[in-house]
Amino acid sequence: MTLKLAKQDKDAKQKSVKLEDIAKDLEKNGQKIFYFDQDNAHKDLVSLVDYFEEKGLSVYLREVKFGLDENDYMYEVHIL
Repeated sequence: MTLKLAKQDKDAKQKSVKLEDIAKDLEKNGQKIFYFDQDNAHKDLVSLVDYFEEKGLSVYLREVKFGLDENDYMYEVHIL
């Protein structure tokens, strides 16, 4: 599964990350916070949460609003 990361700058190029790359990053660091673009399907993010919870990790998913418009949000996933 490939997910789109949130842009850090409005002119930045869209980056993607695979589920396997996230797992490798967690093996190195132990915990991490990821910010995903709103273009990702919510069901894909729920699948990501289920995947890591099955591995015995705690995962928190929430929407982070950064503007007044309803469409100004991104997903935050904190994996412990």
